Amino acid sequence: MRILSLGLAIGLWIFVNAGQRGSLQSFNVPLSYRNLPPHFLITTPHPESIRIEVSGPRTLLSIIDANRLTVKLDLTGVGVGQASFKIGPEAFNLPRMTTLTSISPSTIVLDLDRIVTREVPVHLVTTGPIVAGYRIASSEANPRTVTVKGPSKDLQRIAEVGSEPIQLAGLTSNIARMVALDAPPATVRIDPSEVAATIAVTPIEMDKQFHQVRIQVRNNAYPIQIQPVNVSVTLHGPALLLEQAALDQAFYIDADGLAPGSYEVPLQMTLPEGVKLVHQSVSKVRLRMYRGKRTMQG
Repeated sequence: MRILSLGLAIGLWIFVNAGQRGSLQSFNVPLSYRNLPPHFLITTPHPESIRIEVSGPRTLLSIIDANRLTVKLDLTGVGVGQASFKIGPEAFNLPRMTTLTSISPSTIVLDLDRIVTREVPVHLVTTGPIVAGYRIASSEANPRTVTVKGPSKDLQRIAEVGSEPIQLAGLTSNIARMVALDAPPATVRIDPSEVAATIAVTPIEMDKQFHQVRIQVRNNAYPIQIQPVNVSVTLHGPALLLEQAALDQAFYIDADGLAPGSYEVPLQMTLPEGVKLVHQSVSKVRLRMYRGKRTMQG
């Protein structure tokens, strides 16, 4: 019995002394932020935990629960700009006979900003060359403005909100469709996130001069002579149409029902649809009709 008692005493002594032996252990302690003023937010990445090292008896270190050591930063009264918080040993409720040896990070620096709301215009972004001879007559977004909400510093850099690119290549007629708006910075919200885009396309119009266009005589039953035989005109209309316009039958005088003799008749014209007369060198033509068999115009 004496030998057994002695063995138990020695074992207990070894156990107690082993538990009291100094040790070092690391813990990740959760970090929370409280009482952030209304309409404020933290704009920079910030830690969600703090790493600490604690020395002390191994038995005491084994019972430390890092989640129960949560550090709560009080943000009451902070303003726009940077706020610095020092994390000291007093922030941690550790068992007696243990020592806090390090805190990382020991200082928390936060950038804070006020959340504001603004109305900014929408810019419809287009890409691709439009078909030659056409132009964009109008470009409109509905709504024309959207609401942006976020940190005041970020909103100061936003003058307008662009749309996703709208392809114009091959376009010869109007388009109307919904388009998404460019994704803003993660801290900014846009409402609505898409708009109705309407783009009107119209042919490019121009003035073009045509010189020495032959004047035709219609419905003549007698030999004739006219003066002048040509006319010079300036026409206005779509550029593509004017480039391809054939005017050989466009300008004429009508001799229907006229007997032989001399006349001054108005110059008439038949122009392509969409083409208008701007200027003509003559408006009347002198016509002389002769008795006899009809011959070629001279």
